[in-house]
Amino acid sequence: MKAIAGALLVVAAITYVITLRSAHGSAPGWVAYLRAAAEAGMVGGLADWFAVTALFRRPLGLPIPHTAIIPTRKDAIGQSLGEFVGTNFLAEEVIRDRLRRADLAGRAGAWLAHPEHAGRVTTELANVVRGGLGLLRDEDVQAVLDQAITQRLLAIPAGPPLGRLLGEVVADGAHRGLVDLTADNVHTWLLDNRDAVVGVVAEQAPSWSPRFIDEAIGERVYSEVLRVVGEVRADPNHALRGSIDTYLTKFAADLRTDPATQERVDGLKNRLLQHPEVRAAVGEAGGTLRRLLLEAVDDPTSELRVRVVSGLAAFGQRLVDDAELAGKVNGWAEDVVAHVTTNYSAELTTVITDTVERWDGVETARKIELQVGSDLQFIRINGTVVGALAGLAIQAVTQVIS
Repeated sequence: MKAIAGALLVVAAITYVITLRSAHGSAPGWVAYLRAAAEAGMVGGLADWFAVTALFRRPLGLPIPHTAIIPTRKDAIGQSLGEFVGTNFLAEEVIRDRLRRADLAGRAGAWLAHPEHAGRVTTELANVVRGGLGLLRDEDVQAVLDQAITQRLLAIPAGPPLGRLLGEVVADGAHRGLVDLTADNVHTWLLDNRDAVVGVVAEQAPSWSPRFIDEAIGERVYSEVLRVVGEVRADPNHALRGSIDTYLTKFAADLRTDPATQERVDGLKNRLLQHPEVRAAVGEAGGTLRRLLLEAVDDPTSELRVRVVSGLAAFGQRLVDDAELAGKVNGWAEDVVAHVTTNYSAELTTVITDTVERWDGVETARKIELQVGSDLQFIRINGTVVGALAGLAIQAVTQVIS
């Protein structure tokens, strides 16, 4: 395109020289029109050549002011470009309007509702999880669990939350099933261990007491214990059950308010959590969990991946069918993107300015010229042509006036 534009300018110059020489002889009248067109075409072509060239370099290498604009003002252009992008593309109202019209939730839901698409998302999630878990060693998992769970549990008082939980359990009567189970097991054990109970009672008797009396007392104690346990099993309103409720209610209150009880519970909790076997068990559980997760994410037919795929597909269908849910998701997306662009637009546009600053000025001008050079050379061509037409018009007007 440079060659075409330059050739057109050369044609205008040659035409001007030829017509200028012809003017000294008896040339036809149209030669004057051609000379005027060629002269004006040269002026227009030269002016546009200067303007286009001045954008990228100094014309003829001369230090003319306000030339080589792109190489010398590269950083300012990058700054202006970054500000333009930040103002016109990263503005909150622009982002919100674009996202609102895009309906991200609806489009994402329609895409995600297809099981194969949900499977692709699950595969990518599995790769991320696999990569993260692959970086962890068992000792790392143990350290994380120790820091995240054990240390925090050691720092949290156990009494008040346990007291509130126990109080709610007793108030709802949820503990009664455990009382029933305990009574059943004690009754069964007593039936299977009659001789053991009688023997334990007899052994507690004085040495001078006759053996048959000791056994009789043991039989009596066994019968009474068996009777009481049987009554507790059969009667939901038994007095012993009420005593258990009263004790548990008081114990729950002590856990919430009694410093001595709280201190004892915290001491028991701390000793339990700091026991080497417990800490080792936590570490082993973490390592086992990591291995199970790796196996689950590696197996496309695992229950975990199958459930994730079905869950994602179902969620996508909900986004399509539930306009209220889709509206909420779209609102969340707008808020998140608007927050990022509002608070970090300067950092985002810095990518543009920093990149432009690192470019070499001459090379930058060369790249831009190659990208838009064809259109710029058309400016030179048009300048030559329009100049020539203007010269014809001026010559015609001059002839009419004179």
